[in-house]
Amino acid sequence: GDRLPAEPDLAAELDMSRPTLREALQTAEDSGLVVRRPGLGTVKTHRPSLANDLSINTGVTDLIRAHGLEPGTRDLSVDLRLASEDEARRLGLARPVRVWVIDRVRTADGMPVIASLDVTPEDVFRREELTLDALEHRSVYGYLSDKDLAVHHGVASIHPLAAGVDLARTLGVKEGTLLLQLVQVDYDVSGRPVLLSYEHHLPDAFEFTVSRRGPAAGAAET
Repeated sequence: GDRLPAEPDLAAELDMSRPTLREALQTAEDSGLVVRRPGLGTVKTHRPSLANDLSINTGVTDLIRAHGLEPGTRDLSVDLRLASEDEARRLGLARPVRVWVIDRVRTADGMPVIASLDVTPEDVFRREELTLDALEHRSVYGYLSDKDLAVHHGVASIHPLAAGVDLARTLGVKEGTLLLQLVQVDYDVSGRPVLLSYEHHLPDAFEFTVSRRGPAAGAAET
């Protein structure tokens, strides 16, 4: 969280040339050791990358907490509106139909790590259940479990995405910063789609892993 000295001062302190310093800072930024904030300068990071095993379907709140960090929420809004064509298709709904949209920034120890948009069919929740105070302390997965709609499995796709003006402002990064976009549909035990999530992850906050079985694993089961 500490801010580094300005480049001329830091170059003098380390007795190195400005071009060499810039190269070193770029390497540090690529490794997630520092971040550069417009108008603020270069700031040291202290959080390790959060290992996110995509073969295990867990909510963001539990993922952050499992790494010993405090999950939080900011810029939270809840809206009931007509589903877009993409949302209706992914959730298996016939348009026109309304959906709940939960828009928020997820934080780990106060640092923004994910801008998320969660979409559910209107009949999944009642308005009084989706209060801002409750959503600041609970995950959508927890809500679904309480309603006997526990998530059985999810299907996710991951894409690189350059941050536009709004996303850059939301996550506190420069416009054009490369993010990881995760789009996931979660299904309950009956196979019904109950949650559609659009997540934009800071690349230095998460390390995505996938457990992949080789041919020998399949042969051992036959």
